[in-house]
Amino acid sequence: MTGRSGPLGPARVDAYLRRIGAERPPAADAESLRALHLRHQLAVPFENLSIHLGQDIALEESALVDKILRDGRGGFCYELNGAFAGLLRALGYEVTTLAARVFGADGELGPPYDHLALRVMPADGSGPWLADVGFGRHSHYPLRYDARGEQRDPAGVFRVEETPDGDLDILRNDAPQYRLEQRPRELRDFEATCWWQRTSPKSHFRQSLVCSRLTGTGRVTLSGRVLVLTTGEDGREQRQLGEDEVLAAYREHFGIVLDREPVVAPLP
Repeated sequence: MTGRSGPLGPARVDAYLRRIGAERPPAADAESLRALHLRHQLAVPFENLSIHLGQDIALEESALVDKILRDGRGGFCYELNGAFAGLLRALGYEVTTLAARVFGADGELGPPYDHLALRVMPADGSGPWLADVGFGRHSHYPLRYDARGEQRDPAGVFRVEETPDGDLDILRNDAPQYRLEQRPRELRDFEATCWWQRTSPKSHFRQSLVCSRLTGTGRVTLSGRVLVLTTGEDGREQRQLGEDEVLAAYREHFGIVLDREPVVAPLP
């Protein structure tokens, strides 16, 4: 297994752009990156269904793109950002894969390679940018990688702060989200922690189901059989689905067609 495939061909790039409802950008510049970043989150859900359907997750660019294009699916950070990196490279962006550790609710950091994010340099040199379409509820647009002040986004106020060890902390509304290493990585570097995320009883991905997508007015999330629709700052509608409604909800809200309902297996 390799960490990076060759560039996506023109037909695959066109199919990927159709999948996210985007036009082929006239140039690999910052404005186009912003548009692609937003369109990806509006179209491709953050989801961990494969873990609970017994499906393999192959950290190889062509397989990740196939999952999004051929299977109409989404994925979690390794998959979404791994595939997005392939699209951006094919469009002329310089993309570096970076590893991060996610801050838990207790303020403790997760394991190494807990998260995958991207440093992107547009062809016109208007960067670098931190692109991340695989962190669930996160910034709608890329963050300026080298800016240290407040960066306002529809999802909140973000900051990129340097740590004493040379890493970068990403904060949203003053709450630390993840700690980003600056050393370039390859997809294969994330395989061990990806396996841990899929199999360990300590992994929150193993403990729960999630399928979530940004919408034009907020977000739609299906956690097991609980459907949550949010709009604006205060609008929230939550509904418990019946057994016969779950597969239809995946189709309607996420375009995901399943032949059986994913369920969380009992933890050992």
